[in-house]
Amino acid sequence: MREHLQNVSELTVGQVEFFQKNGYLVVEQALEPQLLVGLQQQFDKWVEESRDQVEPYGETINGKPRFDLEPGHSYDKPGLRRVNAPVEISKDYYEAMSESRVPGMVANLIGPDVKFHHSKINSKLPGGQTEVKWHQDFPFTPHSNDDLVTALIMIDDVTEENGPLQVVPGSHLGDIHGLWHDGVFTGAVEQNVASDCEQESISCTGPAGSVCLMHTRLLHGSTANQSEHSRTLFICVYSADDAIPCSANPMPNRHEGIIVSGERCGRIRCTPFEMMTPQLPQTASFFDQQAEQQ
Repeated sequence: MREHLQNVSELTVGQVEFFQKNGYLVVEQALEPQLLVGLQQQFDKWVEESRDQVEPYGETINGKPRFDLEPGHSYDKPGLRRVNAPVEISKDYYEAMSESRVPGMVANLIGPDVKFHHSKINSKLPGGQTEVKWHQDFPFTPHSNDDLVTALIMIDDVTEENGPLQVVPGSHLGDIHGLWHDGVFTGAVEQNVASDCEQESISCTGPAGSVCLMHTRLLHGSTANQSEHSRTLFICVYSADDAIPCSANPMPNRHEGIIVSGERCGRIRCTPFEMMTPQLPQTASFFDQQAEQQ
């Protein structure tokens, strides 16, 4: 197992400064080639298994489906769009989360002591119509402070055409935008904020094996896959060890809270902020929460 040494530097000073200013950073070759192939092959197997399913299936520790299917999914045109907590059922995905370069990069950004919160796979298969409306992650997973990083590991090449992550640079330094509107939890920001995001956004692209490190308060979204190539992301959420959850984990898993860099500090650090408590999804993913508001 990889040693989580505090003096290991995975990022340059310039990369850390870029993240601090912009709230995101794309780094290539975050995974060893052999591990990347293992992730790709495992996901391909899950796609093949999904062909015989007609509704979300499998079960996680909170009883919700592990595998989520896009509307219109069929045997001939599979639409596996989400795998919840893949680290629980795949040795390769667990290794990528805990023993790749990624935890060390996160430690360079938010301090030496880093713990794991949750993981999922979001995939847009060719022709997939799933879009992600503009939002920030922090209102879904509030903690006592906002030293949280979402690591989006690119299992496929991510291009401008296959529905890349879109971000608003520097927005992590601004307001926390509510996801409740007229008493309904929409999972998305208000339309006027979303319109501004469209004007200011840039795309995060890169070859398979890259990672996009994203601050939890960064505004982001993505469009549908308009290409013949899949866009699959393995998403891991990490926090500083002294950031304590203020609401239930939307994707509880048996590895929640494990230390992946540094050591357990035994402290709670609080910073001032205010937001509404999030509403946990009743189905396999928040895609349904956003879809209800279309």
